[in-house]
Amino acid sequence: MSDVPYFLSDPVNEVKFIVVDAYPTVVRKVVDYPMRDMTSIYDSTFSVLFPALSREGLHPIGPAFDIHFRMPTDTATFELGFPVNNALDKTLTEASGIVLEPSTLPGGTIARISAFGPYDNLPQAWGAFMEAIAAAGKEPILPFWQIYVTEPSPALDPRLLRTDLVTLVKG
Repeated sequence: MSDVPYFLSDPVNEVKFIVVDAYPTVVRKVVDYPMRDMTSIYDSTFSVLFPALSREGLHPIGPAFDIHFRMPTDTATFELGFPVNNALDKTLTEASGIVLEPSTLPGGTIARISAFGPYDNLPQAWGAFMEAIAAAGKEPILPFWQIYVTEPSPALDPRLLRTDLVTLVKG
């Protein structure tokens, strides 16, 4: 395995299969959240997550991610957070009522590819990614996750956004 975590690696334009370690994370767990309201959950989570990590003496060791435990429909069940330098040893309830919890990005054999462009393009990118995994004779399994390598901002050209797509695989 590389000394550089896969979530800090250079972009990959073709599906890459690698074995990775698990990484501790601090996340907000979300169950059956409406897909149409996704932007608001990210904004509210990140507004409390950075100060909470700082209070606990933790810091992100990679970009933000969301990890999904079932295929989204009109709702999604996922965790949203950051990989961190050390595991959180308790649950944190913020003044806003947002609960932050320890979790992990799983280890094992993963498939990974980088997608560039606006978030609206991600469904098509996921479709092509799944086809490429199958063409390689592998089978994607849950969970799957998105790593938001490029931090979005109003001034950023959306075509420059990089999101790494990742899923566990077998086969």
